[in-house]
Amino acid sequence: MRPVRVLMLSWEYPPVLVGGLGRHVHALAEAMARGGHEVTVLTRHPGPADQTPVPVPCDEVVGGVRVVRAVEDPLLLRFEDELLAWAMALNHALTRAGLALGEQAAPEVVHAHDWLVAHAAATLKHHLGVPLVATLHATEAGRHQGWLPGPLNRSIHSVEWWLTYEARRVVACSGYMRWEVTRLFDLPPDKVDVVPNGVDPRPWRPAPDRVAAARRRWAGDGPLAVFSGRLVYEKGVQDLLAAVPRLRRRHPGFRLVVAGRGPSAGELEDLARRLRLGRAVTFAGFVPDAELAALVAAADCAVVPSRYEPFGLVALEAAAAGTPVVSTDAGGLPEFVQHRRTGLTVPAGDPAALADAVGELLADEVLARRLARLARALLRRDHSWAQVAARTAEVYAQAGVQERALRAGLAARSAPRLLVRDGNLLTGRPG
Repeated sequence: MRPVRVLMLSWEYPPVLVGGLGRHVHALAEAMARGGHEVTVLTRHPGPADQTPVPVPCDEVVGGVRVVRAVEDPLLLRFEDELLAWAMALNHALTRAGLALGEQAAPEVVHAHDWLVAHAAATLKHHLGVPLVATLHATEAGRHQGWLPGPLNRSIHSVEWWLTYEARRVVACSGYMRWEVTRLFDLPPDKVDVVPNGVDPRPWRPAPDRVAAARRRWAGDGPLAVFSGRLVYEKGVQDLLAAVPRLRRRHPGFRLVVAGRGPSAGELEDLARRLRLGRAVTFAGFVPDAELAALVAAADCAVVPSRYEPFGLVALEAAAAGTPVVSTDAGGLPEFVQHRRTGLTVPAGDPAALADAVGELLADEVLARRLARLARALLRRDHSWAQVAARTAEVYAQAGVQERALRAGLAARSAPRLLVRDGNLLTGRPG
């Protein structure tokens, strides 16, 4: 396929990582660069709240990708407190930087990742005259189990709808998400392409001594389960904590490590205290990638207890580490975690079923190893980043064909002219 010059917009990108979106964009951009495409990522420059350990350049090439980090407007706005105002300030900064990039070398396609960059992406699309591709990594309605409880939620939903309207093609990470976005935003099904997430297995295979050290640090003398992800309601950590008392009764010495941070951290820690989980649960906070890989590889089981999950990148990462997975049946998870084939699945929001499934893996080592082996085989077959990049490039090509056809059709249509004959106004087209 012909190389494409693409401008990706993402509100998070290393070293600024909040959830799975930034990791996805990072891996996709570098995979596309390895495939011969010319990739520029436009993102935000880390501010004081991001606490990056070293200064970060505003414009550099990393992993074959040009990364342009726009310094946000100097306003006293916080993501946590004034989200819409913060997002507008971010989009102003991204738009200015994007227009400057367009003057240097206009991209052939703009690729927006989620609603937080929608306004900048739409402006660049119209100003540069190129197609817009939008990936929705999640939806506001989905995060709230299908409803929009307040004005902020409804505002975000409206921006998501507008982004899908402005986009020439929409990318969903699973068949479930394709169904969700077509239903929520009344999209023609043939406008939405499914491109699943990928994972690079190499960082998830740490050296045996690092795995052993992680085991000594986190597991003690009992079995070890791990959760990794953002601490928000829809990730279902509250259900996993509720399952721990049953697991402790069946498996003395059971330990759970919760790796991640988020707005629900304090609430979840309070729940653990009310359940008297004591040393059985460790809230590890943010765990750097290398340490997280060793932790996941050292665990007897990785648990994905989500109540809403567009795809479930953490399930891929656990499979890459060789760790068997228990997940709920939420969203796109069953498309990778296939019950009793590549993992165990349980109904979302059911702590008892979650405890039973984790307990079954802990008690049956043969089953655990078989599930882990088959999951890794599926990972190699369908979820390499090279495959994801190639499929994304096909979406760009289709968007380009549709954009050119639309513009050619508009150019062929000449404007009507006004004629006055015998005092009567007539309309017509040039002859």
